[in-house]
Amino acid sequence: MLNIKKVALSCALLIGLNAGSAQAQDCGEVTITEMDWGSAIIVTQVAKFLLEQGYGCSVTTVPSASVPALASVSETGKPDIITELWTNGAPAYVPLLEAGKINELTRVLSDGGLEGLFIPVYLAEAHPELTTIEGVLANPDLVGNRMHNCPVGWNCQTVATNVAKGGGFAAAGIEDFVHGSGETLTASIGAAYAAKEPWFGYYWTPSLVMGKFPMVQVDLGPHDPSKQACNSDKDCATPTMQSWPSSVVTTVVTSEFESSHPAETDLMRNLSFTNEMMNSLLAWQDAEGASGDETAVYFLSTQQELWGSWINDAARGKLAALLQ
Repeated sequence: MLNIKKVALSCALLIGLNAGSAQAQDCGEVTITEMDWGSAIIVTQVAKFLLEQGYGCSVTTVPSASVPALASVSETGKPDIITELWTNGAPAYVPLLEAGKINELTRVLSDGGLEGLFIPVYLAEAHPELTTIEGVLANPDLVGNRMHNCPVGWNCQTVATNVAKGGGFAAAGIEDFVHGSGETLTASIGAAYAAKEPWFGYYWTPSLVMGKFPMVQVDLGPHDPSKQACNSDKDCATPTMQSWPSSVVTTVVTSEFESSHPAETDLMRNLSFTNEMMNSLLAWQDAEGASGDETAVYFLSTQQELWGSWINDAARGKLAALLQ
């Protein structure tokens, strides 16, 4: 069933590939980020297809993450497009905006993103006291004496570590366990759920994990924006235990790209997903065992009305076969 579906969807998009190929190179070379989490991969693959087949671009995807992507833009002016930037995990974001090096185009996740420390629903039901950080710190054994942290190099790892330092997690008997990859962090949740074991750690939504494994956010107290910059600094001298803010999740382009590629910039300004849509795509991807680009194919084949509203008339003509 899966293979038939994949073949059918791929064949449908080949019509669009052929339709756009005659005018390839209209916009030249474009570099865009491809982060290593599910929603960002889908956003990038959808954008890549529309840029190539609707606008004649030659698109190169650049594996990256929020912090190194902004560092690269600051130092080299590339990549041209950062497709899914979680701004509250990127301390260089505002300075680059203020310096005029980048421009924010849209809330690519229109509902915003939520980060924090979570426990499984079954743990919250058995021990409701664990839904506050005071309850967790008073009962470290009930959460396995461990905070599952982001992988090394992700900005959320720095923030979570500073939250743990500010809250005295180590003194309370809770280890700051830094995962080696996003995959191992996710796998730890799946393993805990399968065995109904304790789990306490960082995650975000929208995400497939939150759909598959219901979680309850632990109340860390109010967020203080004035202290966020220090918490995002690995050398923060006065870390604070506090909640993450709701994150603006945006698409960013370099100022040079916006001025030289107005049509392509307009496309990226229009490209946006609700959390409900993104979670449904991630759920489909998991159920079908599909890759990120196959999930983009599924979206493009089933949501023509939505993405058809993102593109201009010229691109609409090139992709007419897919819009019927």
